[in-house]
Amino acid sequence: MSDILSVFGFLVERLADLLQPLFATTATAAAIVLFTLLVRLAVHPLSRASARGQKARTRIAPELAALRKKHAKNPEKLRKAITELHAREKVSPFAGILPSLLQAPAFLLMYHLFAGDRMAGHTLLAAPLGDHWADALAHGGPFGPAGRVYLVLFALVAAVATYTYRRTKAQLASQPLDLGQPTPGAGAIARVMPLLSFATLITVAVVPLAAALYVVTSTTWTAVERTLLFRERGEKEGPVPLATRA
Repeated sequence: MSDILSVFGFLVERLADLLQPLFATTATAAAIVLFTLLVRLAVHPLSRASARGQKARTRIAPELAALRKKHAKNPEKLRKAITELHAREKVSPFAGILPSLLQAPAFLLMYHLFAGDRMAGHTLLAAPLGDHWADALAHGGPFGPAGRVYLVLFALVAAVATYTYRRTKAQLASQPLDLGQPTPGAGAIARVMPLLSFATLITVAVVPLAAALYVVTSTTWTAVERTLLFRERGEKEGPVPLATRA
């Protein structure tokens, strides 16, 4: 873990040195944003594969619903029929999980990298990168120099979350109805899932500012990426996994 953190820290420091002439005292903050974009760019091929899998699952959804209705009283035949359908259509039921699994440890690594004293002396305008929102509130309040930086981040996150909320709500409404046995709690999940977009606001409020920059950048990338991946021919997308939003 410490070796990986050292590598990450070295890369961020080198990026900050390169960006110093352009961004001066905010070079480290700019390096964090750029580093996050590079990480997301590296896993973009997996995101494209995930999108293809989601499109394929949407395509076979009517046939899947018919199988569930046909074999509603025979779970064994249903499992076999679904497996054969996935194999025939070359659709993996786990498509989309890998990008989420890769991004979760990336966030944890970035959090540990930016926690503690590693960001001492580095700022984003008037806000120290190692501080939290609570520190900004204690030194000047919500409209103080550091507080205003957080207000901008919150506004950006709220805008992205609202956009994601509307897309998620629309895509859930457009999902084909499952004609088989209803999944317990599915209705509650469908109601709550669109609201998960706003969970990023809480994350930004409780993590160090440097980690918040990573979260905001990654969340914005996710919203733009999914819009572009599903823009063609009005293709439907599946619900956004929570881990991919960060």
